[in-house]
Amino acid sequence: MRELMEKIREEGEAISDHVLKVDRFLNHQVDPELMMRIGENFADAFRNEGITKVLTLESSGISPALMTAYILKVPLLFARKRKSLTLQNDLYTANVYSFTKQEYTEISVSRSFLQKDDRVLIIDDFLANGQAALGLTGIVQQAGAEVAGIGIVIEKAFQDGGEQLRRLGFRVVSLARITSLKEGVQFAEEVMCQ
Repeated sequence: MRELMEKIREEGEAISDHVLKVDRFLNHQVDPELMMRIGENFADAFRNEGITKVLTLESSGISPALMTAYILKVPLLFARKRKSLTLQNDLYTANVYSFTKQEYTEISVSRSFLQKDDRVLIIDDFLANGQAALGLTGIVQQAGAEVAGIGIVIEKAFQDGGEQLRRLGFRVVSLARITSLKEGVQFAEEVMCQ
């Protein structure tokens, strides 16, 4: 998605060889018009998959996932990172490791929101080592539902998460694939053209 790549180049910041800061438009301050176009791209990519729910992880995945769900006209469900008074029992859970935060977190979804006949589209802001996506696929599988696909806004293709998910048979659509952050942001599409 050319517009997304331009936005990353203009407003993103490579903090290190492995960390890209995109808080000006995706995961702190949100550009709603860009999120709508991201949602349109994901909806187009998965329109024929019979999606019944969109699932993401709070909080940075919510914006692109909501726009996707809106366009597909299906509910958005997000896995919670913290338990609340209203979310204690009857949960599907998974432990996920956050590369950015360097910690494990138990994520959970109420059993009442996922059924065996659901076809779930997982949406997330980043894909690096694949832990969040694997945790979400595990929750879908615990429900006996089916993962219809995984949509990623930004994939760090130099890390093994995308390759791992594809090897497991999941259809992964990434709107921007970054091959390196070492000397500025390098996208997979640019590498193929060189």
